[in-house]
Amino acid sequence: MSGIVSVYATFGSEEEAEHLARAMIEEQLAACANILGPCQSIYRWEGRIEEAREVPVIFKAAAEQARALVDALAARHSYAVPAITVWPVDVAPEAYVLWVRNPGHMGK
Repeated sequence: MSGIVSVYATFGSEEEAEHLARAMIEEQLAACANILGPCQSIYRWEGRIEEAREVPVIFKAAAEQARALVDALAARHSYAVPAITVWPVDVAPEAYVLWVRNPGHMGK
């Protein structure tokens, strides 16, 4: 195990995705956030099939920060039931793992 995770979350707008991505970086809960292009989601909600345009974000974080990151995102998310999942990273280049685990000390 590398000791890092990718946390995947979807948001209802690019503005919300950018706002929360920046907040998670500023609060040092994640080293990086990749805001992806909008996607079309089809899902069942309250007995009906719905469609929505969403903005996915992949956060890179130390494994021990995963719960705090998920909790912080969930607390500020506009959805009643936000999709936030943690994906373990089993293998990554050592320099990348070191950066994700301690982003403030790289490049100095």
